[in-house]
Amino acid sequence: MKKIVLSLLLFTTFQFTLAQQITLDKIYSGYYRGKGISGINSMNNGEHYTVIERDGIAKFSYQTGQKSGIIAEGNYESYEFSEDENKILLLKESQPIYRHSFLGKFEIKDLKSQKTISLNNGNPVQEPRFSPDAEKVAFISDNNLYYQNLNNGKITQITHDGKKNHILNGLADWVYEEEFGHARMYEWTKNSDAIVFVKFDESEVKEVYIPIYGDLLYPAEMRFKYPKAGEENAKVSAHFYRLNSGNILPLDLSGFKNYYIPNVIQTAKADEMILITSERIQNASDVLKVNTKTGSVTKLFTETDERWVDTDNVTMEFLKDNSFLWASERDGHRHLYWYNADGKLKKQITKGNWEVTDYYGYNPASNEIFVQTNQTGSIHKVISKVNISNGKTSIISEREGNNSANFSGNFHYFIETSSNASQPHTFTLKDNQGKTVRPLQNNSEMLDKLKSDGWVAREFITIPNEADDQMNAWIMKPKNFDPNKKYPLFMYQYSGPGSQQVTNSWDGGNGLWFSHLVQQGYIVACVDGRGTGGKGTKFKKVTYMQLGKYEIEDQIAAAQWFGKQSYVDASRIGIFGWSYGGYMAGLALTKGADVFKTGIAVAPVTNWRYYDTIYTERFMRTPQENPSGYDDNSPIHFAKLMKGNFLMVHGTADDNVHYQNAATFAEALIQNKKKFQFMTYPDKNHGIYGGNTRPQLYQMMTDYILEKL
Repeated sequence: MKKIVLSLLLFTTFQFTLAQQITLDKIYSGYYRGKGISGINSMNNGEHYTVIERDGIAKFSYQTGQKSGIIAEGNYESYEFSEDENKILLLKESQPIYRHSFLGKFEIKDLKSQKTISLNNGNPVQEPRFSPDAEKVAFISDNNLYYQNLNNGKITQITHDGKKNHILNGLADWVYEEEFGHARMYEWTKNSDAIVFVKFDESEVKEVYIPIYGDLLYPAEMRFKYPKAGEENAKVSAHFYRLNSGNILPLDLSGFKNYYIPNVIQTAKADEMILITSERIQNASDVLKVNTKTGSVTKLFTETDERWVDTDNVTMEFLKDNSFLWASERDGHRHLYWYNADGKLKKQITKGNWEVTDYYGYNPASNEIFVQTNQTGSIHKVISKVNISNGKTSIISEREGNNSANFSGNFHYFIETSSNASQPHTFTLKDNQGKTVRPLQNNSEMLDKLKSDGWVAREFITIPNEADDQMNAWIMKPKNFDPNKKYPLFMYQYSGPGSQQVTNSWDGGNGLWFSHLVQQGYIVACVDGRGTGGKGTKFKKVTYMQLGKYEIEDQIAAAQWFGKQSYVDASRIGIFGWSYGGYMAGLALTKGADVFKTGIAVAPVTNWRYYDTIYTERFMRTPQENPSGYDDNSPIHFAKLMKGNFLMVHGTADDNVHYQNAATFAEALIQNKKKFQFMTYPDKNHGIYGGNTRPQLYQMMTDYILEKL
């Protein structure tokens, strides 16, 4: 009897122990899902804001926090106000295309008359945009540009030559969308009388063919234009359309850098527009002013860099006098500069051994700009206000952690979203002095669940590399950590140019999985080596022309450093990464095969020759110019060095990093008689998700780590 009681006691204790763990089932069931605020938008008066709720678009008072009603009833995915806020554009249902692009069905509601009309007769469109006078909405359908008159419903077709995989009007092609970060390539003038747009001629760009299996007898096929490094890009041209005449006129860019046209931007003047253009190698960008009455184009200035200009991260705002603010890395850190209307530099606004990481806007009443910076340390992000005349700077957010802001229209208030390694996201209403007005939302319930399940926070350290840099790193140790015990080490990284994985912020993604691994007895760590962001251009741009070289050297150096610590078993070090991080994992198990026992590469690049033009050539130039840069850092060329345990994972429908990367690396490993494991996910894209895909993937990777590390 006593023996039975003891067995029951042990069983109960065992059950209780299991219940107190972070499990994959809990992670993927949504048990730890956090709370947020969806679709925050400040209204023009600066005294109210709107959010998306289940029953519609709700309006709230900043001052009181009280809900003042529902602006538009219904279930909407997103929304956008006209400039006068008398109309609202409502997205009813969407169908994704690539990373940013989607087809959607939209409604326009007149908030004065309460009348609602369908955009494009209820047919799906892309990239709708109110005219500034709120009387029209432009949109893309079947690669052609249109606008709809909201007073009479009339739809006017602007272009007629749009054709899939050939001609796109006002809409980015795949590579522009992916690497310049937006799909819309047109803009209204301030007085709503013209539209400036970019035309893409993809006729000479080679196509990628991706089989789609589904449950079809014969697989279907996804075909799209994808320019790989060194190959032909779409030929781009700029045009403007005047509504009164119905004429489309080309803009002459022949005297300027015109290979890429990444941005179309409004100025403060009714008859002017800005085009930002670039050479193919992306080390120089022209900022061009377009007169939309005459079609004349003049250059304001040229942004240059001996390595590359971040053409994918443009900050430009025009003030009432048509002077403008511009972000540049020209002094070694990303800072803001003030130009007059003619493109002459007035002054540098922000300075220091830190970077402006986001720009929120300018308040003419106080002559201040509001920005996000890392001025309190490269792993932190804070909200600051800066007087553009005297440079006086004040931090108005928490000084540590990761803080972002959503400002009211008059800049009297902002909603601060804050987190750190130990604290999930909180949402707080503050005034423009940084004083808390009212807490809005927190995730204390989620944190309590995690703490009760034995969660541990990340610790931040620095690790030296061979160049005497101090690399930022974080480490997660088991709850009952014993410094005299040897633990296996599992390293995570991304390592891509300008990226940061080591930040004092909440990680509700892989961070939960890492917590699970820690509970299985592993130490988990992450190191940001050379090439990553937050520490200035010298550190970030050292990888130019040889992606992968210094990045893998630093991951190897970090692993070796960890291996010398009393608490790490140097014979049991593993590494994991996705995309660029997968590329690193492939290099780690080849070039770093004597250091790493186990590696997992998900959706990896394996040769930069297979990746797209804009991203790859920004950092590497073309394969024709730099063949050794491509080949000397490809894991394919080092397959013969593979040792240890290697798991490679890829989705067959990855439109970004093509399955070709994994297939080619697999073939190289096969021909070198190397043992490895290869998991294919049919019809899955770069994110590898859908249904039970993610839970299955992470269970598989967990099992692999438990067995092989």
